[in-house]
Amino acid sequence: MADPTYTPPTVWTHDAENGGKFANINRPTAGAREDKALPEGDHPFQLYSLATPNGVKASIMLEELLEAGHAAEYDAYTINIGDGDQFTSGFVGVNPNSKIPALLDKSGAEPVRVFESGAILLHLAEKFGAFLPTGKARTEVLSWLFWQVGSAPFMGGGFGHFYAYAPEKYEYPINRYAMETKRQFDVVDQRLADNRYLGGEDYSVADIATFPWLAPFVEGNIYNDANTFLSIHEYENVARWVAEIGARPGVQRGRIVTKVWGDEDTRLAERHSAADFEGKRLEPSKPD
Repeated sequence: MADPTYTPPTVWTHDAENGGKFANINRPTAGAREDKALPEGDHPFQLYSLATPNGVKASIMLEELLEAGHAAEYDAYTINIGDGDQFTSGFVGVNPNSKIPALLDKSGAEPVRVFESGAILLHLAEKFGAFLPTGKARTEVLSWLFWQVGSAPFMGGGFGHFYAYAPEKYEYPINRYAMETKRQFDVVDQRLADNRYLGGEDYSVADIATFPWLAPFVEGNIYNDANTFLSIHEYENVARWVAEIGARPGVQRGRIVTKVWGDEDTRLAERHSAADFEGKRLEPSKPD
């Protein structure tokens, strides 16, 4: 049976009562809702995030820079998007779009705000001359980086929302976004059939951006049983790539920064130094 049809009204109005899981925070307006400053530490970089697939892109990048010996020390603070922390005046001042992650770079003469995950990765890569090659290889890496930035909404706000979070299950949107999610996995799987990493033979910001989205599907810990529903086991090259990247120490550390759920030894609500990881359980990626 087809889904019931919906006839849009002449003029759309916000229906907060029918907003599903995120109805308490979603509104059709931007800007601050509460006057509250952000905390700041003493390090050159201040990260405000939550350990979602988008959020850990930035913490993985910073931990990978530190692992490589760069002076990228940072403080990280949790922005609990379920509680609306992203709508405080302090956070809106760093990211007017009220989305995580956001970065304050205090390493120069004047603080610089950087928002949007792709912009943060590119800013840090260029600042430290790391994980971003030159010449033709740079162009390839940037193509994959921006592919990921443009593709993530189909997996999260599209498939993830209608499959796991929407108040009702409807066949058409679930099928539409399941098809697109599988197509994206196939794009990556075909690329990785002949290349070690997305940009070629070298690990780059393209991998750092894409890994946090694909790995949870391979591991079977996102959107309920989505890995079974989408037959993620079919993408063997993606699984190989996930396992290799998931074994990197910087990736393992970065994935738990600003994580506030799960077992206590896998959480790190704030990060201020390498000592904060002592006693934490860091594990490589494992297929479900």
